[in-house]
Amino acid sequence: MGVSDLAYGVYERRLAKQLDPAKLPHHVGAIVDGNRRWAKSSGSRFEDGYQAGANKIAEFAEWCDELGVEIVTLWVLSTDNLQRSPEELAGILAAVEGLMERLAGEQRWPISVIGNLDLLPSESAARMKHLADSTVGVKGMRVNICVGYGGRQELTDAMRSLLLDQAAKGRTLEEVAGTLEVDDIAEHLYTKGQPDPDLVIRTSGEQRLSGFLLWQSVHSEFYFADALWPAFRHVDFLRAMRSYALRQRRFGA
Repeated sequence: MGVSDLAYGVYERRLAKQLDPAKLPHHVGAIVDGNRRWAKSSGSRFEDGYQAGANKIAEFAEWCDELGVEIVTLWVLSTDNLQRSPEELAGILAAVEGLMERLAGEQRWPISVIGNLDLLPSESAARMKHLADSTVGVKGMRVNICVGYGGRQELTDAMRSLLLDQAAKGRTLEEVAGTLEVDDIAEHLYTKGQPDPDLVIRTSGEQRLSGFLLWQSVHSEFYFADALWPAFRHVDFLRAMRSYALRQRRFGA
């Protein structure tokens, strides 16, 4: 182990000791951006980038669990990504399925698939649903895997679900419009029943949400890291946690 490694270890431990468990987020969202750029910069195939990204997600979940985070939501495949070439999309889906198989096989955390699975190839969607269902009843930190997810798509699906539900009860559009409340829409989101994220982390240097949890992140804190997702280190994670713990949340006030 070199001097730089020793210094890194000392700094990492110091950061960890500075964290007050009472001030850490309960729900952490992550936009895992930069897999393709990481592959290109390292001279690897894009499939290797997505696999490296999937491996990092497993690490990230471990880090969150160690700090007592109760829910982690990871955006791994957007609706925009579905427009990629068939070869690249197959590589992404293979990495996601492999990740879910690994996590489900450990039976440590309950897994939910967040997104519109109807937009995915049917075999892939069925496999992901089966893997998520296999963790029903498991106790522990909830892991949400956002696949085929887009914020606008979620709100569209929520409104469609709400209207169909109300129509089935015999209510007219005028009646629904006259009584519609914020909580009525929230009850039809993909994350129904879950608290909103306290902290959203985005990697790769981009400082935008790109539609991630549009409704749920209205009062979230944000942390933008320069590292590409596969290169996101434990120390980067601890810095994000420290940044959150030092903030004074005002919830829009």
